[in-house]
Amino acid sequence: MGMSFVFVGDVKVGEPLSRRLTEAGYLAASEVASADVVLTFCESQAATEDVYFETNGLVQTCMPGAYLVDLGATTPSFSKEIQAVALVNDLHAIDAPLFVDAPAEPDVFERPECLRVFCGGEDDDVNELRPLLEVLADEVLYLGPAGSGQTALAVATLQNAAQIASLMEADALCRASDVDAQPFMEAAIDAGVVSNRVRSLHEAVRAERFDGAFTLEMLMSELTMALAAADDVDLILPQGEAAQHLLELLAVIGGSDKGVAALSLIYGEESACAKHGLDWTRAEQVYGDHDHDHDDCDCHHHHDDERSDGYDAFGSLFDGYSGN
Repeated sequence: MGMSFVFVGDVKVGEPLSRRLTEAGYLAASEVASADVVLTFCESQAATEDVYFETNGLVQTCMPGAYLVDLGATTPSFSKEIQAVALVNDLHAIDAPLFVDAPAEPDVFERPECLRVFCGGEDDDVNELRPLLEVLADEVLYLGPAGSGQTALAVATLQNAAQIASLMEADALCRASDVDAQPFMEAAIDAGVVSNRVRSLHEAVRAERFDGAFTLEMLMSELTMALAAADDVDLILPQGEAAQHLLELLAVIGGSDKGVAALSLIYGEESACAKHGLDWTRAEQVYGDHDHDHDDCDCHHHHDDERSDGYDAFGSLFDGYSGN
C-alpha cells in the first residue's frame, strides 16, 4: 500500500485502530513529520485545537501533502477552520468522526463492525483515504464538504443520547415498581420503539457491565459538540441539554471513565453506586445541600432514605436547567 500513518490523541482509541491498520499493511510512521496520514482522536475540542494549532502543532509539523483525519467530535465550524488552515499549508483535512454503534461492547474500538465513520471534506480526499477508513470501520459515509461529518455525528448523537436517557428512565421505572424490566423491554422492542443498540445497552445494565471502551466522557464530548453546533446557529435544544445534565451528574460522582450503561446507577440506591466506585457526596459538594421537598413526587417513594441526598443533588442539577 505504501501509505504511512501516525495516530495522535487518546491511546485507548488509537492503539486498536493503529493495530488494525498495520495488520492491513499500512506503515506506522515514527513521527508526525514523516507520515502520509495523521489520525487524531481527542476527548474534547480544546484538546483537538491544541493538537492542531499550538506551537509545533500538526499544521506546522506535517509534511506537505499530508492528510489530516480527525476521528473525534468537534463542531462543524471547527472542522471548517481546520480545513481552511490546512489548505493554506498545503495539507488535506477530513472530518471523519467515529460513531459507535455498540456502546456497551467492551472492545468496541477493536471491532470495525461496531463502528462507522461520517466523512466531510473534499470528495477526492475522502476517496483517496476510503480504503484506509474502511479498515477502521465497516461503514464509511461521505456526507459532503468540510463540517458535514461532524454535522452527521451531531444528528446521530442527539438521537442516541435521547434513546439512552429514555432507556435508563424506563429501566428505573420498572425497578422502582419492583418488576422485571425484561418482558416490558421485549414488548417495547416488538412495538418497534427500541433499537438494537439500546437493547444491547439494556443487556449490559442487567448484567451490571458498567465498564467499556466507549466511555461516558466520550459520549459527553459528542453531546457537548452537538449542543455547541446548535448554539452556533442560535438554536436551543432542551432535550439534548437535559441529557447532558444527566451525563454531567454521573461524571461528577465519579463515572466519567465508566461505560454508558453506568447511567442506570444514578437511579438506584446509594449503596449500589458505592459498590461501583461512585460517590454521591461529590454531588453534594458541587451542587450544595438543597432542601428540596420531594414529598409530592411519587417517583422517589420507592427509594430508601440513604438516597435522599443523592436525589437532592440530582434535583438541584436539573433545577439549574434553563431553555432561555
